[in-house]
Parts: sequence; structure tokens; C-alpha cells
Amino acid sequence: MLSRAATRATTAMVTRRGFHASRAQFSSPYHYPEGPLSNLPFNPRSKAFFFRYWGAMAAFFFAPFGITGACFCADCDR
Repeated sequence: MLSRAATRATTAMVTRRGFHASRAQFSSPYHYPEGPLSNLPFNPRSKAFFFRYWGAMAAFFFAPFGITGACFCADCDR
């Protein structure tokens, strides 16, 4: 008996919340754009994105090798 009442109460509470049914408040200063790619600090649809992305990946990949090589060359001069 108690479990039926608890189930009924939680079901009623869950159906009453209905977050998906509320519309966005666009007049609020705290509403941000929604959807995919809206929370990124860059624009992946720009023409230069491809070159910037792969340039950064190459720089991040080769930076440790360059740092290590510079350290070895500094030790060779001693």
C-alpha cells in the first residue's frame, strides 16, 4: 500500500515538472543560443578552420620533439 502511494506521488511529480514543455525565454539576458556548435569558442564552419585546426594539431604534436631536440643541442655545446 505504501509503495503504491510513493509510486503515484513520484510519477505525478515527474510528469508535473515538464522541462521540455516550457519555451525558451528569449527576452531574458541570461538566455544563450542553443543547439550543436553554439557553445564552442571557435567557428568550425569557417573556411580557415581546417588549416588552423591541423596546424595546431601539428604544432602540439611536434612541440615535445622540438623542445627535446633543443635541450639535446644545448647539452652538446658544453
